[in-house]
Amino acid sequence: MKVRKDISDFIKSIPENVTIVAATKYLASDQMLDLYEAGIKDFGENRVDSFLLKYDNLSNYQDITWHFIGHLQRNKAKQVINKIDYLHSLDSLELAKLINEHRTTPLNTFIEVSINLEESKNGVPFYNVEEFVQEVLKYPNIKLVGLMMMAVKDSLNTEEQFQKLKDLRDELEKKFNISLPYLSMGMSDDYLSAIKTGATHIRLGRILLEE
Repeated sequence: MKVRKDISDFIKSIPENVTIVAATKYLASDQMLDLYEAGIKDFGENRVDSFLLKYDNLSNYQDITWHFIGHLQRNKAKQVINKIDYLHSLDSLELAKLINEHRTTPLNTFIEVSINLEESKNGVPFYNVEEFVQEVLKYPNIKLVGLMMMAVKDSLNTEEQFQKLKDLRDELEKKFNISLPYLSMGMSDDYLSAIKTGATHIRLGRILLEE
């Protein structure tokens, strides 16, 4: 796989207030550097082993912002939580407790929300998020910055799904008198709908590469 030839033009097409998080699941470290040279400095990994390898390989690039965007298993969490800058996938109080115990500084954290209640996907069911936030706010080493979701694949109503997340975020801000400035939503197939609905972080993989 190669980075698309018009990557610079593609980056310019994304509003400046939206962060491209390059989903690097299928990319080697040298391919990530091609994206870095093009101007993408935010990288998101799905798997702990791959993250640790790439983190070490690119350790000289101090301005990289590291995101963990996949499901973080509790038995592997200690290996990454003091290396990442953002966690997009907080989905259990057990994981929150572990992060709070082992993280040395507050971790920028998105709560992963199951908007559509798909059994195959992780996330806190949308109807439990308020209760979940109430508990997580007790942990000083977790800095809640927003919500994350995945839309139903090939859906025709992605904007409606994204709007539900945005509305939930607004309700939580009022309920708890907190600021949740970020919405991590939108991938290669639906990022335009996500941006239209208010996404601040889009997790892009395939669309950054040549066909």
